[in-house]
Amino acid sequence: MNLKHTTAAVLTLALGASVAFADGHAKAFDSAIKARKGQMQLYSHNLGVLGAMAKGEVDYDAAAAQAAADNLVLAASLNAGNMWPAGSDNSLGNNRAKPEIWANFPDVAAKAGAMSDAAAAMASAAGTDLASLQAAMGGVGGACSACHKAYRSR
Repeated sequence: MNLKHTTAAVLTLALGASVAFADGHAKAFDSAIKARKGQMQLYSHNLGVLGAMAKGEVDYDAAAAQAAADNLVLAASLNAGNMWPAGSDNSLGNNRAKPEIWANFPDVAAKAGAMSDAAAAMASAAGTDLASLQAAMGGVGGACSACHKAYRSR
């Protein structure tokens, strides 16, 4: 094999490896984005149950409120670090995470901690009575808003 053929073979292998790496990287991003969207959907669904009760749109049900609050605690306790690989921001077009999130990860972690604390407070209150559930809604809403205002587009 001459130098020209060897060079062509090496370049072909390198290009193939680059394409495979890029495809694997894209799949990893897609998986991470789907996972974090799933976590956000869990928050949204359970907050919808609690919010409907808090607003009087549905009757207060202590067992249903407690289950939704417990689900919030579980969702907030997920180790979500691998759901946020650097570069998986809204520039990809399939999510709303601003690029700033990776430059401010200590702040994001603090906000996640606040969500965890608010979810725990909700779990302590939700099954007690409607007034306790309503009082705990502000903490959860505030925790969600703090992160979304800073790090979510649209």
